[in-house]
Amino acid sequence: MIAMADEVDEIVEAWRRERADLDVEPLQILSRISRLADVLDERRAGAFVEHGLQAHEFDVLAALRRSGEPFEMTAGELCAATYVTSGTMTSRLDRLVARKLVIRRSDDDDGRLVRVRLTAAGRRRVDGAMTALLESERQLVGTLSGPKRERLATGLRDLLAAAAPRPGTPRTRTPSKGTPQ
Repeated sequence: MIAMADEVDEIVEAWRRERADLDVEPLQILSRISRLADVLDERRAGAFVEHGLQAHEFDVLAALRRSGEPFEMTAGELCAATYVTSGTMTSRLDRLVARKLVIRRSDDDDGRLVRVRLTAAGRRRVDGAMTALLESERQLVGTLSGPKRERLATGLRDLLAAAAPRPGTPRTRTPSKGTPQ
């Protein structure tokens, strides 16, 4: 069964017509990934807003939630987990503390370290947002059969590994993407 043509097929065909000298095959995959990323950003933003969070707030709360009891990390660990600078993290934590979603305190052994802990309210908020996010994403991937989902996951894992920076190169990403890590 051949899938229906989409806008990427039209773009690829136009480039093939106008620049037959170019191999535009990567557009078949990467343009679709780019468009899908936009759709996912919208769905994720909807799940987060429904629970009173912005994507970058979800990132911080989710990192704490995944850390396990007592749901606490240092500010530096949060920077590494969410790929943001310490200045950006400080600003995010200020807002989350003001909203009583996290508490911040000095480390008992090393006063230079700042520890951040998820509050009960923060845990309820991030758990609700994660549940809504997974429901939305399950609906989307549910349009594919189990074997197609497995093949897609494998192919995307391979592509992501190929795109990953070499060891020792700092990894960066756009902090506003709201990727549940």
